[in-house]
Amino acid sequence: MSSNLVARSLSRMRAIMAQATSKPHEPSAKELDRIHRQLEECAAGIGGEVSTRQRAARLADTYLHLDDAGRRAILKMIALDFGPDPKAVAKAHAAYQKSLGTNEQWEAEAQLRTTMRSRRLRILTQFNAIPQGVKFLVDLRADLLRYTADDPLLKPLDRELETRLTAWFDVGFLELQRITWESPAALLERLVKYEAVHAIRSWRDLKNRLDSDRRCYAFFHPRMPLEPLIFVQVALTETLADNVRNLLDVRAPLGDTGKADTAIFYSITSSQTGLRGISFGNFLLKRVIGDLQRDFPRLRTFSTLSPIPGLIRWARQNPQNLDRLITTADWKALAAAGIAREAAPPFFEALLGGDTAWTKNSALGTALRAPLLRLAAQYLVKAKRGDRPLDPVARFHLGNGARIERLNWLADTSEKGHAQSWGIMVNYLYDLGDLETNVEAYARDGKIDTSSSLRRLARD
Repeated sequence: MSSNLVARSLSRMRAIMAQATSKPHEPSAKELDRIHRQLEECAAGIGGEVSTRQRAARLADTYLHLDDAGRRAILKMIALDFGPDPKAVAKAHAAYQKSLGTNEQWEAEAQLRTTMRSRRLRILTQFNAIPQGVKFLVDLRADLLRYTADDPLLKPLDRELETRLTAWFDVGFLELQRITWESPAALLERLVKYEAVHAIRSWRDLKNRLDSDRRCYAFFHPRMPLEPLIFVQVALTETLADNVRNLLDVRAPLGDTGKADTAIFYSITSSQTGLRGISFGNFLLKRVIGDLQRDFPRLRTFSTLSPIPGLIRWARQNPQNLDRLITTADWKALAAAGIAREAAPPFFEALLGGDTAWTKNSALGTALRAPLLRLAAQYLVKAKRGDRPLDPVARFHLGNGARIERLNWLADTSEKGHAQSWGIMVNYLYDLGDLETNVEAYARDGKIDTSSSLRRLARD
């Protein structure tokens, strides 16, 4: 009888996680009382394995069918009502202080550690035991991250869940897999859904990105076999790529992988919002580079073709920087293109606001190229958040040991590319001989490795 109950409970949970069938609703006061009693039972660990899993499955079922207000109420209930007992902690701490230097010290320390262990963790751990429970907790943390922005009382629960997820998603538990056109359809659909850098617009587009001159790798957790945690798309080329349109062109001929000497990482996407703050990227790239070297011994260059997502936003907040970087020669070129110096302020205001009318004037585009590339170089090298680069993509690659190699003008002329960086993209180069040195220098001193051409551009 018990085994049948467990089977029905697990089957039901799979269906719930696949698709919630009822319309989300806000819980009544009576329903909240019932949920609180169930959470108390979870925290107390009442019953055996069967009861534990059924209880956790019911709570997950309830949570998934609630609207945002209901979910927030449950999370706040867990955060506020199921922390450590302050009186028990104070008593255990006093006993520990009293035992210092005696034979009882280590037992008192263990007791203090046990008392400090939050009941919140017991509840979270029970969710982990149900089928797809790991994915449930990852999505639950995604909810938490949305709510904590305006509700700091939820932060202790978020920190505890992040700590637990960090342990469960240690890179030693993760599996690196290559995704191909023959991969399960459900996985390919998720790839399309999660891609955050260059949207996948059709099945033909996806097939092109998985063709023989391409590679796609992802990290997976054993408990989330069809959910990529982070994935990277790679193009095998004979040159350092300077235009993403060429890489994404479905009509372009296949590259000859036998001649390829360069691997271009043109998209890296972290696909699980609930794992924010848990880094896999550096391990992913190192593993992928190792696999590529094994399969293609001719490869010598490993580089990205990356967006610069914060450039225009930073330039808009610091408009004086653009004016400062325009030289006399630039003003002459702008005047020849129809932008006289005395009439420039409204044009620059529109430019910083994301207006793309200038792209239809080739002479104006040519005149803007030098000052905007200088501005992009200064942004990548000098704009900081604390002692680290302001740009999030730069922080990621520089923290992994890359060098800022080259800026590429009008490398992404999509609407998104123009809106974030006037179409400018950057190559981060992974020089295998310098990786460890760069990682240490960046971590210790915030030092940024740049090519000589990039350093020249970044000078005032």
